[in-house]
Amino acid sequence: MSAPDLRVQLGSLQLRNPVVTASGTFGYGLDFVDYVDLARIGGLSTKGLSLHSHEGNPPPRICEVDGGMLNAIGLQNIGAEAFVRDKLPRLRELGATVIANVWGDSDEEYEAVVERLGSEPGIAAIELNVSCPNVTRGGMIVGNDPDALTALTKKVRIKTRLPLIVKLSPNVADIRVTAKAAMDGGADILSLVNTFVGMAIDVHRRRPKIGFTTGGLSGPAIRPLAVRMVFQVARALPGVPIMGIGGIERTEDAIEFLLAGAHAIQVGTANFRDPAVSMKLVDGIEEFCREKGVAKIGDLVGKVEVRHAGAAS
Repeated sequence: MSAPDLRVQLGSLQLRNPVVTASGTFGYGLDFVDYVDLARIGGLSTKGLSLHSHEGNPPPRICEVDGGMLNAIGLQNIGAEAFVRDKLPRLRELGATVIANVWGDSDEEYEAVVERLGSEPGIAAIELNVSCPNVTRGGMIVGNDPDALTALTKKVRIKTRLPLIVKLSPNVADIRVTAKAAMDGGADILSLVNTFVGMAIDVHRRRPKIGFTTGGLSGPAIRPLAVRMVFQVARALPGVPIMGIGGIERTEDAIEFLLAGAHAIQVGTANFRDPAVSMKLVDGIEEFCREKGVAKIGDLVGKVEVRHAGAAS
């Protein structure tokens, strides 16, 4: 058969293929140019950008655990202005599809950083990280409160014409509720899931292995949970464009998310083990489609066959 069509349409955002690198695992993309052709992967999501530079948490900030890793980097970044000045021009030259992941300590900071980045040539979409505490709301995680999430998304929506992605936290009772809240606020695309809150203890020193005490758990250990959540959201909100995230390392992992209802995937922790993994996934997905006679990647989306009506509950 002819080469399968790997192009992905998520609302008004078109990607060359469904493979995107996840925020916080790929830097600003430029450190990976010896391993990855940035013009060939679907896109890259930047480290979370704030209005001003941010130092993050004190070390130790990362540790390995069975089936993945814990991190509490604390959203260290160079700030939106420095990104536009020092990183974005080179990314444009390399033909990268750039998704700017953004965050703030308040709704006003979210609005300001989105407004600053939203009109920059070379940025294809904005991804809201709503899993960080909002200091003006008493440290509440905005993404865990449906009303606050809808309100924030509405405020940000009017600050940019770019496709707006909301990255959902899995640390909620029912992710379908927050998914709907984000869409009610004007999100175009959902990405899920962010990391699960976890903890690891050094039993010899009797101290947490992470300086922040708890951290975000990522890697293969969370994949079945993430696949289930993508499946639930896809069934609850038919037609909503979804990027699936969580422990993707192999071609089969990516296909699993597509079958569950994701239109694209983001690969994260695997970048630390193999910096070329995103390129390998593009090749692997193409070969899978050839072998299975799949003409268009979209023909796989949501095509899992379930036997029990209660499977999405």
